[in-house]
Amino acid sequence: MTIKAVVFDAYGTLYDVQSVADVTEEAFPGYGEIITQVWRIKQLEYTWLRSLMRRYQDFAAVTRDALAYTLRSLGLEYDDDTFAAIIDKYLHLDLYPDALAALSAMKDRKLAILSNGSPAMLDALVKNSGLAPLLDAVISVDAKKIFKPAPVAYALIEEMLRVPPAEVLFISSNPWDVCGAKAFGLNVAWIERVTPEAMALACLESETLPPLTMFKILRTQIDELGVAADHRIHALAELPALVSG
Repeated sequence: MTIKAVVFDAYGTLYDVQSVADVTEEAFPGYGEIITQVWRIKQLEYTWLRSLMRRYQDFAAVTRDALAYTLRSLGLEYDDDTFAAIIDKYLHLDLYPDALAALSAMKDRKLAILSNGSPAMLDALVKNSGLAPLLDAVISVDAKKIFKPAPVAYALIEEMLRVPPAEVLFISSNPWDVCGAKAFGLNVAWIERVTPEAMALACLESETLPPLTMFKILRTQIDELGVAADHRIHALAELPALVSG
C-alpha cells in the first residue's frame, strides 16, 4: 500500500464533539449531558434523512435544526443569544490532544479533511484550532449537496487532491463513516476510542444508563453493513507509524 494522501473526518475524529458539553451545561444547568447527546444524534440523523429525502440543507442549518429539536423536546425555553452561544461552540470545538502532533508527523503526505461540515463552519474551525497550516485541503460535501456516506461525497477526495482511492488512507472514528468510505473503495483506518468491553462494564456499573453511555453504544461501534476498516487504531497518535509502515 502506497499512501500519498491521508484524509480525515472532522467531527469526532480530529475534533471532540463532546466538548460542547461545557456550553450546554452552562446554558441549561443539569441538562448539559442530555442536550449534548440528543443534539449529536439528531444532527447525524438529519444528514441521513435529508440525503434520502433529497432536501439538502448545509450542515450549519442541520446543526441548528438538531439543537432546536433537542431543546424543544426537553421543554427548555431559550432566547436567541443563548441559542447562538451554543451553536458558536461548533466553530471552536476542542482538538483531540494528539491531533496536532499526528498531522505534523505526516507532512510528507497530502493531508486533508473531508467533512459534512459547511465550508464556513470548517474554515472557521480549522483556523481557530491552528490546523490550517498543516492541511493541503479542507473539503466539504457541500460541493455535492449530499452528506456522507453517499459515495459521491468520498469521490471529492480524488477530485480535489488528484490522488486515486487506492493511494488514500481515510481516517474516521465514526463507524458509519468508516463503512461508507470502505464501501466506496478507500483504504480506511478506524479510530476505536471506545471498546465493547468498556461498554459492557459501563452497563454493569449503573442500573440507569447515562446519556453519554447510550450515545457510545449507538454511535461508536462498527455497524453491521458488510464492510470493515482495513486498520483499527485507538488514537490519532498511532497514525504516523501506520502510514510510514
